[in-house]
Amino acid sequence: MRWDELRDTDEHSRTAAPALFGTSAVTSRTFDTPEFRGMTFHEVRARSLVNRVPGASRMPFEWTVNPYRGCSHACVYCFARRTHSYLDLDTGEGFDTQIVVKVNAPELLRKELSSSRWRGQHIAMGTNVDCYQRAEGRYRLMPGILTALRDYANPFSILTKGTLILRDLDLLRSAAAIADVGISVSVGFTDEELWRTVEPGTPAPQRRLDVVRTLSQHGIPCGVLMAPVIPFLGDSPAQLRTTVRAIAAAGATSVTPLALHLRPGAREWYFRWLHQHHPHLVRHYEALYSGGAYAPKWYQRRITRQVHELAAEYGVGPSTSGATRRIESAAPSSPGGAVPGGAQLDAPGLDDAELGDPELDDAGENHCTQLTLL
Repeated sequence: MRWDELRDTDEHSRTAAPALFGTSAVTSRTFDTPEFRGMTFHEVRARSLVNRVPGASRMPFEWTVNPYRGCSHACVYCFARRTHSYLDLDTGEGFDTQIVVKVNAPELLRKELSSSRWRGQHIAMGTNVDCYQRAEGRYRLMPGILTALRDYANPFSILTKGTLILRDLDLLRSAAAIADVGISVSVGFTDEELWRTVEPGTPAPQRRLDVVRTLSQHGIPCGVLMAPVIPFLGDSPAQLRTTVRAIAAAGATSVTPLALHLRPGAREWYFRWLHQHHPHLVRHYEALYSGGAYAPKWYQRRITRQVHELAAEYGVGPSTSGATRRIESAAPSSPGGAVPGGAQLDAPGLDDAELGDPELDDAGENHCTQLTLL
């Protein structure tokens, strides 16, 4: 693995700084427990933690913190898979099972926040891989990170699929009392059959919505990033309605849809999954993504319009109180979106890169919208 070649790069001079960590600073561990079986954790002592977002980025935040690399959520569409190739690690199964843990993240963050050069800018977390993935249950990096942010009254936001965030509820509440704190949970669909194959390491969609409900009930507003909306599998009008309805019932303050995004690394892994599970859709995907990593603009606009109309219908938006809504159960929808015979397509996607960290490729090409988090 190319540990010594993972280098930070100054945004203006484009000159390489010292490696973020050296080979001698890496300890690899395995744990013989059911939740970690087959996984390897590479414990490193990072040399920097607060990463600057590239100037060309369209993100509404400028700084990020990411205590992990690789992700046990194993989402087949995850854009961040390509970042594993920088360490000569596999972007497929290796991304799911070879997890880099920045074990000194809390102390390093506290040091960087105390620097006279730091001006207390907003810090976004969960913008590359999930900071509340399974490894967090063992390494417990986030309590120290949140404590440091709270102690310096530093504003921050978190995007997660992990229910483990509720462990830190008291810390989140105390931080929110003195600084701007934004939380968003990612739920692209509620179809459990689809979830089991495309996001096998994540908590079920309903459990994630329970996180939204719990945070809301404890006075912490929580939005939902409805991402990715998956073409032909999770994007029919009935499926979109079911998902938005569930989001509203959980008390979300906002819903932001994003169409599936397939950058290099993720694209190959996703198409492999598609060939295995839905071979009849391969040619439709090849047509839809023939122009590159993103679905066509008209398609993205269509999904955005549909979701926003449904959100308005169910009362999700900045003008609502965020209280849990009482909504009668909807009739079950068909398990998959209809495959079009012609021009009718449906879906948006998630691209929440680790902006500004040297592990991010194509800096400035990240388009993860976290406007609702701020």
